[in-house]
Amino acid sequence: MRVLAVIVAVSAVLIGAGTVGGNEPTPGGFAIQQPEATSLLGRPLFAPPIADASREKMESDLGVARAEWNLNRTNADAIIWLGRRTAYLGRFREAIRIFSDGIAAHPDDARMYRHRGHRYLTVREFDRAIADFEKAVSLIKDRPDQVEPDGQPNARNIPTSTLHSNIWYHLALAYYLEADYARALPAWQSARAAGRNPDNLVAASHWLYTTLRRMNRTADAAAVLTPIRADLDVIENGSYHSLLLLYKGERTADDLLKSAGAGSAGSAVKYGVSAWHGYSGRQAEARRMWEEIVSAPDWPSFGHLAAEADLARLGATR
Repeated sequence: MRVLAVIVAVSAVLIGAGTVGGNEPTPGGFAIQQPEATSLLGRPLFAPPIADASREKMESDLGVARAEWNLNRTNADAIIWLGRRTAYLGRFREAIRIFSDGIAAHPDDARMYRHRGHRYLTVREFDRAIADFEKAVSLIKDRPDQVEPDGQPNARNIPTSTLHSNIWYHLALAYYLEADYARALPAWQSARAAGRNPDNLVAASHWLYTTLRRMNRTADAAAVLTPIRADLDVIENGSYHSLLLLYKGERTADDLLKSAGAGSAGSAVKYGVSAWHGYSGRQAEARRMWEEIVSAPDWPSFGHLAAEADLARLGATR
């Protein structure tokens, strides 16, 4: 049995001949998977698992993006899609290198900083993420906004975010993760103002409300909920919509958690409920939920990342 255990352990890190993304070759020609990041609690983070059917589609999409890039390696759109498709497969460090090349070729293109900053958030390098998003903010000043196409379209195939709203949203999140609520607050307000649809409204409002509650500005937080209604036509941010209805007293935490599901949407709900417990004086329950969230494999999700940051501030390790 001990021999079998050793074989299983070795098999877990040997992923085949050659190198892919963040893998290093061994003398025997195999590749040992390298972590994409280190969690804020000190554990290595490897590319998350992807179902075979989804991986096949993602690899195909990446192949198309690479073919387009090969036709013109300095084309900004081709660079962006190559980087985005690479990141969807969990190859975040490789995506960062692609966007860095894009910045070298297009130093005034805010999209490059927006996407690289997002992946710096993913790999827990908040200072670099903030620097990228702040640069992007300076580049979009006095420039018209534009719809940002979805790499993984929603059920209606209707993009719900824009370049400006995404830049402000991710910058605000980076500040929030560092518990810099004073800077997160105006960034969340800018994110909410930049988008003009229900999906952007509920996503930005959730984080804006949570930030204000953590600043003990209860009345201002309540005002954030004024435009939130149960009948909003939300396409893809149903998790944030349901959380806002919880904050209004129109849903219960048990109801939300029963239907939370797995993956990033589930983590978003669980984190929102945990934060709600925390600023409502139920710290033990908040911590229990944060520990549950970080035990799941969806570490690139924002809910996971926020729970990790909260636990790290409490001095937790995992």
